Amino acid sequence: LECLRKQLPTWKRKTLEQRVRAGCVRVNGAVIVRPETPVAAGDAIELADRPFPVATSKNASSPTASNSTARPNARLPFAILHDDAALIAIDKPADLLAVGTDAGGERNALALLRAHIDAPLWPVHRIDRETSGVLLFARSLDARDRVQSDWPRARKTYLAIVEGRIEPANGAIDAPLWEDAQLFVHVGAHPNAKSARTEYRTVRATRKRTLLEVELDTGRRHQIRAHLASRGCPVVGDPRYGVVERSRGAPKAARMGLHARRLVVAHPLTGAELALEARAPRAFDALLD
Repeated sequence: LECLRKQLPTWKRKTLEQRVRAGCVRVNGAVIVRPETPVAAGDAIELADRPFPVATSKNASSPTASNSTARPNARLPFAILHDDAALIAIDKPADLLAVGTDAGGERNALALLRAHIDAPLWPVHRIDRETSGVLLFARSLDARDRVQSDWPRARKTYLAIVEGRIEPANGAIDAPLWEDAQLFVHVGAHPNAKSARTEYRTVRATRKRTLLEVELDTGRRHQIRAHLASRGCPVVGDPRYGVVERSRGAPKAARMGLHARRLVVAHPLTGAELALEARAPRAFDALLD
């Protein structure tokens, strides 16, 4: 930190310290997060506006920040989309739990990633087991709490393939949601209902199914699935709310047609906008045909 202060005398000490702790400084190509890290004459020091990507293990190469085409590590069943001193984002595949259950024993993304980086992690949010796409974790409780405190302003974009054609083709579903004792989410008025709003637009339609881009103004449990099912257009392959699909005698889908396409949050240490994207897998695209 003292070396940076000498090189940047007009910068405030607090600003430089925040940059270091956020992972915005590299010494000889290695990211540092401690202001007291010693440097020597001849060391190459880099300072950036946003956190540098960091390696996830001793033998792993640095993943590409905010890159939806990042390749899965050979030891992990998913790609790492972003990794810095505060946050890690992955492209979770369908049929993998985001976090463990009370019963325990089932493979989940949090446990796999913790074991891979050999460090503590905390989930910032969750997506359903049957849903693929962007899933964000924090390297500290403070980072998690900062992102969660700003969660209402986070921008969450999903792709959904539904049965039939929704009317109107573009619109919003503004209807409260509530859960019963079996954790089934219902749409409509109830003493325990919470407000929920889902915006959607039609991207492409085939004879029997429609691809929607969905934006969440709120983030209730099973919000997209329950809202779309209430319009008579359940998500393809939805094992819980796809009653209409089953009654029509449609063959069982290979997976559920819901994918977390994009998540935009404010970085907890720098405040800079962090956009995370995960391209829909081929198995998802195939549901539309």
